[in-house]
Amino acid sequence: MATTLYDLSVPTFLQTVRAVAGFLDRAARHCAETGSDPDDFVHARLFEDMAPFHFQVEAAWHHAVWGLEAAKTGVFAPPALVGPVPFVDLRAMMDKAQTALEAFTADEVNSWAGKELDLQIGPRKLRFTPETLILSFSLPNFHFHAVTAYDILRMRGVPLGKRDYEGELRTRPMVVA
Repeated sequence: MATTLYDLSVPTFLQTVRAVAGFLDRAARHCAETGSDPDDFVHARLFEDMAPFHFQVEAAWHHAVWGLEAAKTGVFAPPALVGPVPFVDLRAMMDKAQTALEAFTADEVNSWAGKELDLQIGPRKLRFTPETLILSFSLPNFHFHAVTAYDILRMRGVPLGKRDYEGELRTRPMVVA
């Protein structure tokens, strides 16, 4: 069975969006247990020259949802960045991402396969197909920002492990004989 554009994109984005929501929830619980303020994470960075936590979460949302919208429309046009917002609003972004991703149907996404996309992304004009856009631009950027958000929380003492980042794996059903 061939892997479809839908299979490569929507379930993959959803797995990690749900994982990000989960580790944001874990960060909030950690703060409640330790008496710390989750808003202290908003401006945290791994390194001074890297974007802060709030940007990492927002960029993950944008690359998931608007990567697919670009595959659909030929235009990568996420909304303007909102900038620093309270931690609870960052968590809400993951709910928005999940809702938007769940609205895409397999038939809809698969109907975009193979078309030519010429996208203006910043100063670069890039020639893609929906498949190459998702696999070589949206997914790598999405995972970079999601893992950077995870790393910032880990660096700040939130007890997270690899399985928190993996989220719910898409395993095949167990057959009981």
